[in-house]
Amino acid sequence: MIRRLLARLIPGRAARKPRVYGPEQHSVRRERLSHAARTVIRRLQDEGFHAYIVGGAVRDLLLGIDPKDFDLATNATPEQVKPLFRRAFIIGRRFRLVHVHVGAEVIEVSTFRAAQVGGDTTDEHGRLLSDNVYGTHAQDALRRDFTINALYFDPSDESIWDFTGGVADIRARRLRLIGPSVTRYREDPVRMLRAVRLAAKLGLAIERKTAEPITRLASLMQNVPPARLFDEMQKLLLSGHSVETLRSLRAHGLSHGLLPLLDMILEQPLGQKFIDVALAHTDARVREGKGVSPAFLFATLLWHEVLASWTQAKARGEKPLPALFEAMDSVLSRQAERIAIPRRFEATIKEIWSLQPRFEQRAGARPFRLLEHPRFRAAYDFLALRGESGEVAGPLVEWWTRFQTETAEGRAAMLKPEEAPKKKRRPRGRGRKRAAALADAAKDSASTDEPTSD
Repeated sequence: MIRRLLARLIPGRAARKPRVYGPEQHSVRRERLSHAARTVIRRLQDEGFHAYIVGGAVRDLLLGIDPKDFDLATNATPEQVKPLFRRAFIIGRRFRLVHVHVGAEVIEVSTFRAAQVGGDTTDEHGRLLSDNVYGTHAQDALRRDFTINALYFDPSDESIWDFTGGVADIRARRLRLIGPSVTRYREDPVRMLRAVRLAAKLGLAIERKTAEPITRLASLMQNVPPARLFDEMQKLLLSGHSVETLRSLRAHGLSHGLLPLLDMILEQPLGQKFIDVALAHTDARVREGKGVSPAFLFATLLWHEVLASWTQAKARGEKPLPALFEAMDSVLSRQAERIAIPRRFEATIKEIWSLQPRFEQRAGARPFRLLEHPRFRAAYDFLALRGESGEVAGPLVEWWTRFQTETAEGRAAMLKPEEAPKKKRRPRGRGRKRAAALADAAKDSASTDEPTSD
């Protein structure tokens, strides 16, 4: 009862009437929605349900950005949505929703939610443990994270429903949290990461009340499951604005909570430049619409920690290749304590790292075998980044760049001369006589030994 009363008194929590923007007041049109999104929303509305495009898609359309996907919100429950579509699946435990497959596209349909109440809905830090209390349209808007993500577009009349002032915030280029900042961050610490990522990606200024608690609440990131952190980190690094985002993360004290090794990496002489170069290339590829491998990206972020461990092991006299594999396992093991990198990515990361020493081998058949390796291209791109940051010599990168495009005869001409194998030194003088005597003794011993029996 007390929680319900407080919820009613807290600004931003009380139910309110929406401001409805007609098509003459904004630039969003139904034609900008995907065919799949229009199909799903039309079916729900034809069945008598309320249904809207919600969240990031509406925000991006208002900003003139093409959305990557379209999410729907409706007053229909998952059990009511599923029978309406041939390929629909109810997923989730903490947050139940429906994935509707239309051709190759997946439309995520969620039911309007209300704010959670009761002492058993959060852990000792205030993090929400469940989020399946269904509610009204207004309640659904007020439980979302930021005002710019709490906008609803109805394609039937091209209206935008705004309960929290999100349209005004978009026009003011402002990022504002809905409700009390500390409470909302405690409910879901990942919102701190989203605030930094969205501000960098969309060029927004984080409102003072939204930004102020982040530094002192950064330790809450320790309570986020590693798998969820990996998903958020992946979005952050593949946003096309990772350089600005990482700088902002560090400024808000969040980088250590995300990548525990990142601060150590950036303190190394070549670490900062290497990561800046890698992220700049990644951002450029994302903005150009080219594909980016998460495995490659994490390989760049963690490489200098591997390199430091590998160098120390070689200095202790360990053999180079076993030392490299030991360094790789150690770094990935420590990283897994905070971010659960999927095993399919770990395998690729290790291959990229383990191929780096092989680029030094430019004689005989070894360069040809490396060229045929399935991960050659990724490993070569990694080598090129190392060259650009000054970690390896430029001529080495140039050699491999040319080697890929040369004819068979040209490649053969590029090969370095092979070093003759070192011959074992034969003992001389007394050493030779002593070796012969030891050999004769060994033969005599072998001939006189008798098998033992139990």
